[in-house]
Amino acid sequence: MRLERALRARQLIPLAAIWLLVGCGKQETVESTAVPPEVGVYTVKAQALTLTTDLPGRTSAYRVSEVRPQASGILQKRMFVEGAEVKQGEQLYQIDPRTYEALLARAEASLLTAQNLARRYERLLDTNAISQQQYDDAMATWKQAQAEAQMARINMQYTKVLAPITGRIGRSAVTEGALVTNGQAQELATVTQLDPIYVDVNQPITRLLGLKRALESGRLQRVGDNQAQVSLTLDDGTPYPLKGVLKFSEVSVAPSTGSVTLRAEFPNPDHKLLPGMFVHALLNEGEQQAAILVPHQAVGRDARGVPTVWVVKPDNTVESREVQTLQTVGNAWLLGAGINDGERVITEGVQLARSGITVKPVAAKNVKLMSEFGSQVQAQAH
Repeated sequence: MRLERALRARQLIPLAAIWLLVGCGKQETVESTAVPPEVGVYTVKAQALTLTTDLPGRTSAYRVSEVRPQASGILQKRMFVEGAEVKQGEQLYQIDPRTYEALLARAEASLLTAQNLARRYERLLDTNAISQQQYDDAMATWKQAQAEAQMARINMQYTKVLAPITGRIGRSAVTEGALVTNGQAQELATVTQLDPIYVDVNQPITRLLGLKRALESGRLQRVGDNQAQVSLTLDDGTPYPLKGVLKFSEVSVAPSTGSVTLRAEFPNPDHKLLPGMFVHALLNEGEQQAAILVPHQAVGRDARGVPTVWVVKPDNTVESREVQTLQTVGNAWLLGAGINDGERVITEGVQLARSGITVKPVAAKNVKLMSEFGSQVQAQAH
């Protein structure tokens, strides 16, 4: 019996081996005939990119001048329309001039007396009829009288209150009949120059330092003559038709906000911009000649938090690659490293991607980078 069982076992071993080989062959055939998963890909295209920054800000007047009296007296007349445009040197008020007319007349009379005395002493000095000291005193009195007469004329002119600058004048703080005094604390009115007008914005110092490094490294180039141009959008989204220029940057950083104040100047001939308005300023930062942009949905993060993308190689196999994300540009990421021009990245079916597998790449649907609508795009800090 034992011999018979041993013979049967020997006969079953080759049959089991044959069955295992057949089973493995079937599995290899199934794997080799599996259909590659279909994924949507975006082909990266290097493009010239002008980066701009959208910074909130407020408008401020180009010049503001408070109208104050330089002579004391009763205000006789207001000579302007409140809210109207006034020209520099235009008369705004008239102060009662009678006191100053009398003072001027007295000063001119004293001047005439001193002048005649000095001339008479000059002739007497030639004949030694008076001393040199008497002549010097007469000449000094004459010069003093000249100065007093000049001061009286100036005070007389101050009874006419003139516009210090050209601009729009506000409401009058005083009325006819009011007593005004030289050096009083309250202004009579305020004149505001609205054309041109300033726009003050705040830029984070971290963003400013990043731009300087990018320009120094050559990754960004300055935008020629337009590097200082600024565009403006009103609070309701309406674009302002005229361009401004960046005038200066504050030399210190605000400790509370960590930002630097930038000031731009805009022409404002129609006075569409008024002081205190909230606006958005678009500043040209620089130009990148071969910018690499990929859609947001193409970029993920691995377990370490490092940005990665799935790249479809020329043989349609998939590779996971680490990338350097610099900032968002519209609906895309601007990359600093990791992807080259012409490479394909997976934007649809990312969950199917595995390193080394073969896929069937098709053009991704509804993937349109905002930057492709124009070369100038808006950048946000990252």
